[in-house]
Amino acid sequence: MPHRGSLPLADRVALVTGGATKIGRGVAEVLRADGAAVVIADVDEAGLAALPEGFDAQRCDITDDAELTALVDGIIERHGRLDVLVNLAASYLDNGAETARADWLTGLNINVVSGARLAEIARPHLARSGAGAVINFSSISSSVAQTGRWVYPVSKAAIVQLTRLQALDYAPDGIRVNSVSPGWTWSNVIEEVSGGDLEHADRVAASFHMLGRLGRPEEVGRVVSFLASDAASFVTGADYAADGGYAALGPEQRDPAIPLLAP
Repeated sequence: MPHRGSLPLADRVALVTGGATKIGRGVAEVLRADGAAVVIADVDEAGLAALPEGFDAQRCDITDDAELTALVDGIIERHGRLDVLVNLAASYLDNGAETARADWLTGLNINVVSGARLAEIARPHLARSGAGAVINFSSISSSVAQTGRWVYPVSKAAIVQLTRLQALDYAPDGIRVNSVSPGWTWSNVIEEVSGGDLEHADRVAASFHMLGRLGRPEEVGRVVSFLASDAASFVTGADYAADGGYAALGPEQRDPAIPLLAP
């Protein structure tokens, strides 16, 4: 077992919103394994209660600035510092073209505005860290058209641009800001839709991913940990695909299409 001081995130404190989800928990577990003290914030009280020991779990409604301020103040009070912010919490509220105005505003508030507000509230503490890092969660949905979905893809595209803007304005404070765009990943949503059948979900995902399967939460977590660490000290304003080759593959899919033209 390596000494804690030799770990890439030793002595750092990381906050992960949406950390009670499958992906959030996977990210949090990698950050902790890499040496960070991890605070998990989520609105899902049952999910928080189910987390293993070792996490500082806090209920928080990220759409409420007062709760965000209390969250950050509490972290400083308990841990003395904040070095890494992972904006992972998201809403999948989306009815495509028929989405009502109220649902548009709710989706954008959760997915874009709340992460921007939390980063600004945390900014002074991230600046004092000397190694401050923000990792926003975008998605492959940010750059492709997906039938029947508007709110979620638009919000994720906005996050990519927000990341660039934050990276520019936070650079004088020594804070790096990057985003991660996962492909299909074993998540709460995919588990529910697939009836909990991971092998079936892998088979469905195979045609759309060069690696022929879904991503695993911990694989996304390793990308997040890299971006939070000193190994990424000259990386900012970038969007990292953790997508098994989904974005690079495009519409061709993994199987040859030309033979399908044969009569």
